Amino acid sequence: MKDEGGRPNFRGWMGSMWLYTLLRFALFFLLWALLVLVGLTGLVAPLVALVLSVPLALVLLAAPRARFAANLESRVSAHRNQRADLDAELDPEPHPDDD
Repeated sequence: MKDEGGRPNFRGWMGSMWLYTLLRFALFFLLWALLVLVGLTGLVAPLVALVLSVPLALVLLAAPRARFAANLESRVSAHRNQRADLDAELDPEPHPDDD
């Protein structure tokens, strides 16, 4: 999501982050519940669910993760552009670095 200036907005970025986070937790707890139904008990079920949820999330949650990464990248890019504009406004003549 972008605001009226074409910059990505905070709400869209946080929304995509929370959606991905909730989907990851849902996948973990779903796997845990299925493993308990199968008969795994104790600490084994959540550990197996954790090990299984990582590769499954890479495959099943690729679209939400890509949307979150794109939102994050656009926010960073917009911040860099804004910083470059401010630098150019404050010092219009670039000086070579004195290394």
